[in-house]
Amino acid sequence: MHSLILGGQKSGKSRLAEQQAAAWLAAAPHHRATLVATAVAGDAEMAARIARHQADRAARVPALATLEAPVDVAGVIARLSTPSHLLVVDCLTLWLTQHLMPLHGPGLDDAAMALETGALLAALQQAGGPVLWVSNEIGLGISPLGSEVRRFLDALGLLHQQIAARCSRVQLMVAGCPLLVKGPA
Repeated sequence: MHSLILGGQKSGKSRLAEQQAAAWLAAAPHHRATLVATAVAGDAEMAARIARHQADRAARVPALATLEAPVDVAGVIARLSTPSHLLVVDCLTLWLTQHLMPLHGPGLDDAAMALETGALLAALQQAGGPVLWVSNEIGLGISPLGSEVRRFLDALGLLHQQIAARCSRVQLMVAGCPLLVKGPA
């Protein structure tokens, strides 16, 4: 069963994903779980955020392994997904950022991005085990003035739709409260 957790910044979406991973690990002694981290530290503040997330996660779910994979999420899913191995991808927003607006060098054009997205969706479709996606819902406000940001918002909204269509469960986090959008309670 694949799942998507959407929410704003500091809405509690990563913590909910950790709780679901902990429940997965507790459900059977042979279960494993890996967090696939897509963040890249471009400055000291982001490095501190990443370190804080890592420390908090280790305290809450010590058995949750972490793998840094800012761009090759499809490859990680293909390599690691099995029926007894939950993959938690945190987060789609940063994965897309690494492709469209990387810290160094130009971002992908639309054709190259479509290939990357296609590979990600194919990996999800072929995954042997559950994948839990975390992403920021940032398209609820006004349309930004810059074309690059509008392109990013459009791409993220479409990616959310494509992932949600392949997930049996979708939740929206609001102020630390999960709202069921799709799937079983």
